[in-house]
Amino acid sequence: MNVEPLVTNYQATGVAADRWVTALHLFDDDHEETIAERWERAEMLFADRDYAKAAAVLADVVAEVPEQVAPRLLLARAYYHSAQLRRAEEQLRAVVERDPVEHYAHLMLGRTLQRQGRHEEATPWLRLAAALSGEPVTG
Repeated sequence: MNVEPLVTNYQATGVAADRWVTALHLFDDDHEETIAERWERAEMLFADRDYAKAAAVLADVVAEVPEQVAPRLLLARAYYHSAQLRRAEEQLRAVVERDPVEHYAHLMLGRTLQRQGRHEEATPWLRLAAALSGEPVTG
């Protein structure tokens, strides 16, 4: 089947061509999912609130691209929402180490520590998150 006209049609209507090409491989037995496809699948699982499955997919993505902050941060969020707080903390500490001004990672780390009952340890992270985001520091 010649898919060229179909791909061109989808480009013209605003649907990303790469998604169409990916869809063509859905039924291929030998198609190996790319990192980008796994990242997209993990984002969909996360959006569907299937945090444990999203975390499983994201753990593989992070293992392949450990220097990337975005997949690691989403992995931490998936762990947090699936109550895997120690794992969330580990990933958030890695994000903060790689990107010290990522205010959301500081906030999430503070909230993760709070959820574990480690309130004193959480306070400086929450203050730093507020300072980095430009919000007034309270408490």
